[in-house]
Amino acid sequence: MSYIDVLKQVKKNQLSSVYLMYGSESYFMHDLRKEITKRAAEPEEENVLVYDLEEVPIQEVIADAETYPFFSDKNVIIAMNPVFLKAKAEKLPFEHDLTILEKYIQQPADYTILMLVAPYEKIDERKKISKQLKKHATVAVCNPIKEEATIEWIHSLASSFGIMIEDEAIEVIEAETATDLKLLESELWKLALYVGNEGVVTKEIAEQLISHTANSSSLRLVDAVIDQDLTKAITIYKELEKMNEEPIALIGLLAFQYRAILRIKLLQQKGYSQFQMQKQLGAHPYVVKIAMRRERRFTYDQLAEIMNELTEADTKMKQSSMDKGLIFELLLYRLVQIASTK
Repeated sequence: MSYIDVLKQVKKNQLSSVYLMYGSESYFMHDLRKEITKRAAEPEEENVLVYDLEEVPIQEVIADAETYPFFSDKNVIIAMNPVFLKAKAEKLPFEHDLTILEKYIQQPADYTILMLVAPYEKIDERKKISKQLKKHATVAVCNPIKEEATIEWIHSLASSFGIMIEDEAIEVIEAETATDLKLLESELWKLALYVGNEGVVTKEIAEQLISHTANSSSLRLVDAVIDQDLTKAITIYKELEKMNEEPIALIGLLAFQYRAILRIKLLQQKGYSQFQMQKQLGAHPYVVKIAMRRERRFTYDQLAEIMNELTEADTKMKQSSMDKGLIFELLLYRLVQIASTK
């Protein structure tokens, strides 16, 4: 089952006695562990036991799983790093008695929740223990979400925080966080605190509150140039300056954005679909989507002239003694001029 499917069950208080979580997305595993622990009758700290199976044999873990809890209705046992599920098991100073584990998962104690947490992209499904776990335990696959699923994940988190997010605001959030789920959750929580329960996050609120990265700010910089808003463009540049971004690096970021717009224009002329363009460019879907929207605002000649201006400014910064900040501001002025001519 996917992480989402298992989480839905847990939130309905449909708890299993044995869980196997595996994958390379640590955020998912941490979130699932936290949710299961919270739902297991709010156990006291004394009844939450965490083991590292690279240091402790599984038979000791099972012995504790079969011990009746003293401080709450259930034991919660988290067994990290079950190396015996990997294709090539690591050498340890002890042996895991997997026969004991196999017997336990077939008839687990009803007063214990056992979680096996395997931070591996894959497990060896040919092994007997892997087959037994897939048959008797709830298995949660915790691999990173695909880029195209980011929007769905934003909606899911927003719903859990009790807020609504406008489509334009989602574009801002997606650009800033991409597939970094921990960062995404943190930023949405901040937005939820700001708008309150059942509040609506607009594009303006998102732009005001979301922590900006240099790359996403270059997107806003291009937007300001397209809108022929020199004042806004320079304001964004000053923000980037406070982030210790060098003007010469900002030229590189702008060049990346305009080059994407130019390539999208050329690929569209060849009849490429959005998916084909994304594959061809190797870019985030959001970058392609925004470039498709922007390319209509430029002619090929304008884009060629802009690329020339970027190249000249880059050369000046490397070879001239002129102040780099001034060169960049003059570049913004020229880009706005070009964008205003048709």
